[in-house]
Formats: sequence, structure tokens, C-alpha cells
Amino acid sequence: MVAADARLQAQAPAPAPADVDVATAPVEIDGHVLFRLRGVSSLPAEKRARAVTDRIVAAAADPAVSVDGLRVVEQEGAAEIALGDEPILRVFDADAALEQVGRVELARAHLSRVHQAIVDYRAARSRDARIRAGVTTLVATFVLALGIGLIVWLWRRLDALMIRRMEQHVHTVGIQSFEVMRADQIRAALRNGALGLRTVIILAGTLVYLGYLLSVWPSTRGLSRNIVTFALSPLDLIAGGIVANVPSLVFLVVLFFVMRLTLRLVRLFFETVGRGTVTLRNFDPDWAEPTYKIARIAIVAFGLIVAYPYIPGSESDAFKGVSLFIGIVFSLGSSSAISNIIAGYMMTYRRAFKVGDRVKIGDAMGDVIEMRLQVTHLKTFKNEEVVIPNSQILAGDVVNYSSFVKTQGLILHTEIGIGYETPWRQVEAMLLESAGRCQMPSGEPPRAFVLLKRLGDFAVTYEINVYCTDIKSMLPLYTALHRHILDVFNEYGIQIMTPAYEGDPEQPKIVPPKDWFTAPAVAPASPPFAATGDGRPGSPAPGLRVP
Repeated sequence: MVAADARLQAQAPAPAPADVDVATAPVEIDGHVLFRLRGVSSLPAEKRARAVTDRIVAAAADPAVSVDGLRVVEQEGAAEIALGDEPILRVFDADAALEQVGRVELARAHLSRVHQAIVDYRAARSRDARIRAGVTTLVATFVLALGIGLIVWLWRRLDALMIRRMEQHVHTVGIQSFEVMRADQIRAALRNGALGLRTVIILAGTLVYLGYLLSVWPSTRGLSRNIVTFALSPLDLIAGGIVANVPSLVFLVVLFFVMRLTLRLVRLFFETVGRGTVTLRNFDPDWAEPTYKIARIAIVAFGLIVAYPYIPGSESDAFKGVSLFIGIVFSLGSSSAISNIIAGYMMTYRRAFKVGDRVKIGDAMGDVIEMRLQVTHLKTFKNEEVVIPNSQILAGDVVNYSSFVKTQGLILHTEIGIGYETPWRQVEAMLLESAGRCQMPSGEPPRAFVLLKRLGDFAVTYEINVYCTDIKSMLPLYTALHRHILDVFNEYGIQIMTPAYEGDPEQPKIVPPKDWFTAPAVAPASPPFAATGDGRPGSPAPGLRVP
């Protein structure tokens, strides 16, 4: 280090003007700053101050070195502070000019500070001092634990008291029948505020404890001030940022409450539309919920656009980079989800179907049990749940069996082929009789009509059409109609020619009445028809009721 001081002496600059700032570094022992030193290009101030600190600590840690040996030695161009034969510090004219005093006077002042630092260093590390520091640490730890326990005990009593008081005095804040803030929300806010205050008190007490504990021990005394700075610097930075952005923060707070009130009013309006309290021309009440969701997204997006320039840090490169990254990820990963969501809204406004309708989508047929933004859930007749993406529904065909079932009735139909030798009037009469034997849940037979579809190569194709006014009776009515068609044509001895045949058999392909109830079939209590004298069927028995 002597060589370093010699190098500093060789490069000692001319005294700097008073209005020029010179970089200096502190010489610090046990958290106490003795003085500050300047440096040069080859020996920066921090390195020079560190070397002087190390020499003072080494001398103080050696009990064989007497502090009375400190003296100032005049040299050419410098005044040296030495302890015995060991140099501690050289003071140059540039150092004196920086302090605006003489070189010798500055060296003597530094010597006095070094002398006191060595004395304090040795006293702080004596046996008695260590015992006092240990006892102080134990007492401070006990006080901290006692304080935290007392705060927790008081908090429990205060929390119970707050709950009783709030249940009695805190009520919902509203404008007429419109709730602005519910009572439970106000109570939760008050409790959270008290909990936050308790947390701040405990953290502040812990911080004071750590600062005091570090100041008791000489080796960590410097950290006691650093920990306070460490804890308060973020608060200082936050406070400075808040003060600097007060106008923007006030605007954001006002905008938040305005947007929240707007959303509540919009939701209240569409809820009344959905209930039918408010009617809009050419607007279906079923559109109220999806329209509110679209309006909510639009309002929130508008609020974000307005708020963006006022968000602190929105102009920083980091904020812009994060926003760009989120936008790219969202655009790449949500294309199919967005298409399904758009399809879901389009289906709602197209009124293709609603929950409870019986539909056929592609190869899936069943009842709509749930409509979501991205998918639609069907329940089939076999109690299977089919989940279909909305984009697939929008791109395909949808058959809705429930649209006109209440007003005009759903027409169920089935085809049969009958030979040309059978009069068409007889065939139509038998088909209408088969439909007349069916019964709807109301007890009345369904309305029916017959169409002659085509004249085929081997048979005439007839179509029986039956009106169904209850969608749940669709399949049972089909089953009953097919049963009665078979029974009626067997009764009258008419062969059903479907599928087509190539030649007439010797015997018609019918089931005689005597074989109708071949085991394991069970005959009803009354015969299905009464035979006339010539063996032809007479009045049929009452038809099967639709389950």
C-alpha cells in the first residue's frame, strides 16, 4: 500500500476548483464514517478508502500495538499518519484543497478520528461488551415475541367486536332497489383493512427489532442503517411515484367506478329485458344474456383503451414488450376458441335452437341441455352426452324438431310399399285406421293424412303422416304407429311389399291372427279384433296408447 500511496503522490492532481464535484469514498469502521478520501485514475477513491480501512482495522485488532504511537510525519508533498513504524494514510495537497484546509491540519484531524476509532473498536469487542450485547439480544427478542403475542391477542378480541358491530350497523348501500355495494362486501373490506393494519404493525416491529439487534453488535452495526434504508427505500420510491402520478391515479380511480356503475346499469337493463319486464321491438328475450356479455366486453375494452395512457409505466419498453408478448400468445393460441365463441353468439341470434329443443346436428340427435360460448351439449335418447363445437354447428345443418311442435305440430312419417293389385283407397283407409288407433298423451288420436309418393316397378309407395304435438312422444308415437300398421294390414290380409320382390308367392306374406301372440308374446285381455261371419276382421280393439 506504500507503493500505492507513492503512485498516488506521483499522480497527485492540482487542487480542483471549488465548483467541481470530485468523487470521494468513505473510510468506515463499525458503521461510523471517519472521513472521506479522493482518488486518481490509477487508484480510485473506493480502493484507496478500502485500503486505509483495512490498515486501521488490522492495527485495532492487534492488542500489541499501542494507540499512543499515532503521529503525523511531514514528508515532501505529503503528511503521513503512522502508527509506530506502520503508515496508515498519506494526506496530499489535493486532499487538503478539497477540504479547504492546510495539509498538516487535515492530517491531524484525521489522526484524531483514527485514534478514537481504534479505541472504540477495541472497547466494543471486549468481554464485558460482548456479554452486554448478548443480554440485550435476548431481551430484545423476548420483547418482540411478547409484542407479537399481544397484538395477536388484541386482534382476536377486536375482530370479534368488529363482527358484532358490523352486523348491527353495516348495511347494504344502494340507490332505491339498485345495490351499489352489498353489506357483506363492506364488512369484508373493513376486516381486510384491519388485518392489513395488523400486518403492517408486526412488520414494522420486526424491522425495528432487526435494526436494533444489528446495531448492538459492532461487526453488523453498519447493516443496522442499511436495513432501514433497504426497508424504506422502496416505500420512498413508491411514495415518490404515487405523488408524481397522482393526477393519473385519480383519473383511473374515477374511471374504475364509472365503468363499474355502467356495467351494473347495463346488467340491470338486460335482466329486465330477459324477464320480459321491458320489451324491445324485434328483440327476443333469449338474446338478453348474450347481448349483455357482448356489451360488457365492449365496455371493458373501451375502458382499457381510455385507461392505458394513464397507467404508470405504460410508456416503458418493458410494459410494451409484455403487452406485445401477451397479444401474440393470445392470437396464436386462441384462434379456434375465438371462432367457437363467435359461432356461439351467431347461433344465439340466429335462434337455431335453445335449451330443451330436440335437434339433429350431423349424425347426433338429442335434446339440447346446455349452450356455452364454445360448445353445445346434447343428451341423446340413450342418455349419452354429445359435446359439439359451435363452429362445427355453424358450418353444418341443424334440424330442429321442436320449433313448430307446439303451434303447428311435428309431422312424423313412414313409408310402405303395397302391390298394384290392392286398391289405393283401401290402402289409404288402412293407414288412416292405423293412425287412428294411436293416442296422444291428451287421449285424442293424432291428425293424419296419406301421400301416394311414387309408382315403383313392383309396388306403390305410400306415406302416412301423423301430427305430433308433444316432442317427448315422438319416439313412442313412431313405435305405436308401426305396430298398428302391421296389425291392420295383417287383419285385412294385405301384404306389405317393402322391400321389392321379383315374383308373387303362392301364399301372401302376412301373419294370420292366430299367430299374433306366439310365445313369448302375451295376448291382451280382450281380442284385438272381432271376426265376422265370413271370417273377415270386424271392429278392432282399442289401439295402443302412446307411453
